[in-house]
Amino acid sequence: MNKKSKDILVLGVALFAMFFGAGNLIFPPSLGLFAGKNWVICGIGFFLTAIGMPLLGIVAASKAGGTIADVGNKVHPIFSKIFAIVIILAIGPLLAIPRTGATTFEMGIKPIFPGVSPAIGSIIFFGLTLYFVIKPTEMMDKVAKILTPLLLIMVFAIIIKGIISPLGTPTTEMTINPISKGFTEGYQTMDALASLLFGGVVLNSIISKGYTSEKDHISMTIKAGIIASIGLALVYGGLIYLGASTNSIFPIDKPKSDLLIAITNTLFGNFGKIALGIVVSLACLTTSIGLTATVGNYFSDLSNNKISYKAVVIITVIFSGVFASVGVEKIVALAVPLLVAVYPIAIVLILMNIFNDYIPKTAYVGAVFGTLIISLYDGASAAGVNTAALGGIISKLPLASHGFAWIVPSIIGALISIVLLSKKINKI
Repeated sequence: MNKKSKDILVLGVALFAMFFGAGNLIFPPSLGLFAGKNWVICGIGFFLTAIGMPLLGIVAASKAGGTIADVGNKVHPIFSKIFAIVIILAIGPLLAIPRTGATTFEMGIKPIFPGVSPAIGSIIFFGLTLYFVIKPTEMMDKVAKILTPLLLIMVFAIIIKGIISPLGTPTTEMTINPISKGFTEGYQTMDALASLLFGGVVLNSIISKGYTSEKDHISMTIKAGIIASIGLALVYGGLIYLGASTNSIFPIDKPKSDLLIAITNTLFGNFGKIALGIVVSLACLTTSIGLTATVGNYFSDLSNNKISYKAVVIITVIFSGVFASVGVEKIVALAVPLLVAVYPIAIVLILMNIFNDYIPKTAYVGAVFGTLIISLYDGASAAGVNTAALGGIISKLPLASHGFAWIVPSIIGALISIVLLSKKINKI
């Protein structure tokens, strides 16, 4: 194996570890349970947003220049800043960080110490997060390198045992479109949003290894992304199947964390359940530390250090700790409106940056604006806001019944802005 191949392999494994969050383990089994006999088709939809879009996001960010600002600046610098803030908050204190704490409590603390309250669990978890974020040490980096292989061993042991000795068989069929359900469920991983931040990390890593041509940057990013995608597909596919195999055993609304615990307990007994809970909890802690540090660095830099890194991380852990106490299911439910509103915009920007060489620069504004109109409507609807006044119109859009009403407005918006902005430029 030559040097470039080795570098690609190492980068691919690193990318897999970056995307493979312990909290993401709870979504595929739950989706499989809900999908039943339709688990394969539903899984394909999940793969598109949970694997495909993160891969494209890494490539898009790398191609655009390496940062999320480079991706959004093609619309407008102000839009880019707002979009970046929303994403940082989403993968930070609003959703992802609290979810790590809630997952730790429900999978790691509660099964071993059932009498401990969620509040105490949050205090312990986020106290440790704050300790390691304010006083960075190499210890957590070393722990993380050990935890990812351990977590993978546990997960694949569960999947293989579940395939060899199936817990049951799928018995029900979905009453809604399987592809669109899987597609929107993939939003919950938040990996496509995170990929816009990871792009810079990947690009810098490639450059640091001595590769300077843009051709190498794109080629190596794609190949490393494919390696990471294969790993994610094996994990997600196996977990979706496990969930589907319990379709005849558990109710489809069984809480996500409880489902994975029940599967593990059935396959390996109480020891397996506790072992998985401990590994997942420690992995969640390293994720929480990394995300909190990212939030601290971003807002400190954004304010030109007027707001200190220390102040930002303290506020982040306090907010996340309070929010985590509501539990995984409520955090997931609260996440839906925001993710439904943000994800289509991220998808449009990712795809446009991928094909930037063939798209007029004036197309970005209209495409994002057209998508924004529909995604805000979808987000408001998901939040329970009465949107009946617009619902009749939007429901008639192509692909609306499949959950993709934003596609045609995005294309129309792009065409309109090409015409209008091109005329404006020509007049100037």
